[in-house]
Amino acid sequence: MKKLVIGSLEKCDLPQLGIEELHIRVDTGAKTSSLHVDNIEEFTKDDAMWIAFDIHPDVYDIDEVIRKKAKVVDIKKVKSSTATKQRRYVIHTKITMANKSWTIRLTLTDRSKMTYRMLLGREAMKGRFVVDPECHYRLG
Repeated sequence: MKKLVIGSLEKCDLPQLGIEELHIRVDTGAKTSSLHVDNIEEFTKDDAMWIAFDIHPDVYDIDEVIRKKAKVVDIKKVKSSTATKQRRYVIHTKITMANKSWTIRLTLTDRSKMTYRMLLGREAMKGRFVVDPECHYRLG
C-alpha cells in the first residue's frame, strides 16, 4: 500500500461518534490517539465495562454537546504532555481520512486546555501515512 503524505494538522471524521471535519494534531510522539470528552461515567452492560461521555462535535460551538456510549477495551496509564500520569479509558472507533475508514484505539481525556481536541497517534497512522511536519492539511 502506498502511504499518503499528511501534515502536522489534518481533518478527520469520527462517524460512530457523530463528528465530522474535526481538526486534529498529528503527533508521531504519541502512541495512541486521544480525544477530548467530558463527564465520563462508567456502567456495566452485558458483563462488560462501558462508559458514557459528552462530546463537543463542533469545535467552534462548545455549547453543542452530544452524549455517546462506548465499550471500554482497555484502561491505560498515560503520561501527559505536562508529565502528570492519568488513567484513561480506551475505546475502538472508526476514523475516516482521505476517503478511507478504519478502526483506531482512542483514549478519552480532558484536552480542554489544548488547541486541538484530538491527537492522531502512531498506531492510527501505521502503514497509511508519512508525516511532513512543515505542511498542514495535505488531505484537503
